[in-house]
This record gives sequence, structure tokens and C-alpha cells, in this order.
Amino acid sequence: MNKEKLVVIVGPTAVGKSEAGLELASHFQGEIISGDSMQIYKGLDIGTAKVSIEEQQSIPHHLIDKKDPSESYSAASFKQDAAQLITHINQKNKLPIVVGGTGFYIRSLTRGLDFHESPSDPSFREEMDTFKEQYGARALHRKLEQVDPVSARSIHHNNIKKVIRALEIHHLTGQKRKDFSNQDRYESPYHLVMTGLTMDRHALYKRINLRVDHMVEKGIINEAKWLYDNYSEDCQAAQAIGYKEFYPYFKGEYTLEDAIDLLKKNTRRYAKRQLTWFRNKERVEWFDITKENKQEKIKEMISYVEGKMY
Repeated sequence: MNKEKLVVIVGPTAVGKSEAGLELASHFQGEIISGDSMQIYKGLDIGTAKVSIEEQQSIPHHLIDKKDPSESYSAASFKQDAAQLITHINQKNKLPIVVGGTGFYIRSLTRGLDFHESPSDPSFREEMDTFKEQYGARALHRKLEQVDPVSARSIHHNNIKKVIRALEIHHLTGQKRKDFSNQDRYESPYHLVMTGLTMDRHALYKRINLRVDHMVEKGIINEAKWLYDNYSEDCQAAQAIGYKEFYPYFKGEYTLEDAIDLLKKNTRRYAKRQLTWFRNKERVEWFDITKENKQEKIKEMISYVEGKMY
């Protein structure tokens, strides 16, 4: 049985994934599925850098503006919704293109991770809890040192939950926690082509700073104030970068300049985490747009996808 086709474009925030997605979708008669965890929310337009209404009308876009900010949305929900869309788009002989930087969302979909298949043994966890109560956290940690010294070095002895989890993985799989996490345990259920845009970190950070300034000009502060006034600070949408940074300003704890600087700083940190995730977790064909003409790189990406997909 032939697998369903799927192209994915990943990369750090502000690198230009949306533009590349539009180019690929136009070339291949494709449809775009947002792989951004916050674009699912209505009203969060500027801060999540949604494509314009005109662009959404020219190329079909999915999983944008589907949830109220009061609602939760998970990687498991994304996997289910995106999988249905991929089937539907393939049935129309169109090419589904997932565009986004939310690493765990992308991995849940492309590697077919079953959220119920993560190995667990409640009785073993209970046994380890009892051991800890009897002999103490350090004794439990020494158990981990014996079977997985790398994890033991990175997990503090008082972080009982992580210590037990690492012991549980070894108990069930015979593997160290890092080896278990890094391996491809699942073959992709799709005829998958993974592509990514990247650029020199200094150039990317400069681009991020300019993008934040542009968002401020477009009205991100009013958008954040709307979220602040109408929804709980505990809701998932309020945790998004681009909104939470302004809450201390609304409370009179920060100046506006401080809030904007914090947004730039948090966005740069997020971009760094995104690059680390995709380079460690996924097999991506990267296209570096730092020096060369971006349009030329997108043409290279189109040629690469064509060669792999058709």
C-alpha cells in the first residue's frame, strides 16, 4: 500500500517558513497545514505571525483560527487533526505541506508516535517510591548511577520524578534514557520529505529583533491587551511568546521598553531551542538562506522535494 505524501518545512521562528510554504504550495498545487501550536487560536494574529487573509484565500490553509483562546490544544490533538487533513488533501491529488516550528507537534505527526505507547510500569514506579521513602532520595539516585550514569549526572537526586522515570525506562527497555529518547522508534507512516530553512545565528537574531519591532508597529500590544483582559493568565494561549511578555507591563511592573526587550530575548531563546530540537530529533534537509538569494534557495528546495516526492 502506497503511503500518503507529506512535505514538512521546519526551522526557527522568523526565518521565513511561511513564505517558503506558499511558494511550494503554489508550485505543487498544495495545501498548507499549520504546524504552529499557537496559530490554532482565534485572535492571536500578529504575535503568531499568521499569513494574511489574502494569502489564506489564495492557498488553502488549515489549523488556523480553529480554537478559542480559552481552549487547550495538544500535540495529540494536532496529530489527529493533521492526519485527517493529510488524508483528505491526498485524496484530492493535492500535496499537503506542514509548515511550522513546534517540534513535538511535528514529531508526533511525522514519526507516528502513539501517545499511549510510551513505556510505563505503575507497579515499578510504586516500588521505587517505596524504596525512596525507606532509604532516601540519594539511595534511589545511586540506583540510577549504576544503570544510567549519564542521566544520573544530569538529574538532581531530589528530582524524584525524573529519577524514577529514567529507572523505569531502563527497567522496561534495557536502554539508557538518552538512547531511548533519541532513537527513531517509529517509521514514518507517510511518504515524507522533511525540509528546513536556517541561517547564521547573528543574522537570525537581527531578523527577530526587527520582526518584533514590526509587530509592535502593527499592534501586538493591543492584541496582547485583548487577551489579558478577556482570558485567564493560566490559559494555554496566554503562555505564548508575544503575549505573556506584556502582562507585567499591563500590571505596572515593567516599562513598555522592558516588555519589548523581554519579547526579543525570549524569541531569540525560542529560536535557539527550535534549531537544537530539529537538529537532534529529525532528519532534515537544510537550506541555509544566510548569504545566498532566498528565492534561489526556495527553488533548490522545490527541486529537492520534486526529486524525493515524484
